[in-house]
Amino acid sequence: MAGAAGWGLEANVSEPSYAVVEPTSTDLNVDAVVLSCEQGPSRRGLQLRLYLTGDGPLAPKAAAAALKDEPRVELVVDGVSQPADLLFADDFVVVADTADGTMPLLSDALLDKLQAGRRLELRFDLVQQPSGQAPSFDASTVVDLQAGSGGRAVAAVRHCADQPTQHLAETPRGR
Repeated sequence: MAGAAGWGLEANVSEPSYAVVEPTSTDLNVDAVVLSCEQGPSRRGLQLRLYLTGDGPLAPKAAAAALKDEPRVELVVDGVSQPADLLFADDFVVVADTADGTMPLLSDALLDKLQAGRRLELRFDLVQQPSGQAPSFDASTVVDLQAGSGGRAVAAVRHCADQPTQHLAETPRGR
């Protein structure tokens, strides 16, 4: 079980492009948290991806409730919170605090915190509140940032993002 073992790096490669961990606790349908190296329009960067159990939207495991059209997330690393964006793909959810063009990514400052930190809590505001009630975080997922290869796993995936991108030479058009 990855949650007990902690971060695991992509196997059988010299330069891992992702690290995966199971949450130490969650009250959501989150199966795995993945830190992945992705190519943006002008640079490589890292994304935090949440892979879900089964089909359906990101949702609390408890009783069915109406989900918000515009949910929000807050990242808390060792007690210090920071807002982030929540973006939905076909089979995973991306959590990011910056972007390269339209590609959502994690900032270097947040990656520094993930690499050195001990505990990451993702707090979600997913469920509609009754009219007049203030929005609140209603679900969370916790990751032990030092379990397994811990900060070394974050550093290894960051190395992927530091590699130069491959550019294709354009052949000049005939005159």
